[in-house]
Amino acid sequence: MIRISVLPAGLAVLAGCVTPQGGGVAGVREITSAQAASCTYVMDMRAEPGVYGALAQQGLEYARASLLTMARDEGANAVLFQPVSPGATVTEIRGTAYRC
Repeated sequence: MIRISVLPAGLAVLAGCVTPQGGGVAGVREITSAQAASCTYVMDMRAEPGVYGALAQQGLEYARASLLTMARDEGANAVLFQPVSPGATVTEIRGTAYRC
């Protein structure tokens, strides 16, 4: 009898689902707080990564891409993300959308 493990295949499929396409969103860029000073405020945003553990990085990237998309859809062209402590478990990504 041959046993096939579905765990590696399942993780590969899940990783493909949470990886943003292209790593960014056309027409929206990340800015610093100094750059935001000369821009017009649009909205505050937040998103949960949704996955943790081995897929934590993909979850963070997906959450950031989701916020960039949300900002673009609201007419913003720049996002200032709140800093994340290295090595900390991140349960929420926050950002502020601006039109520059």
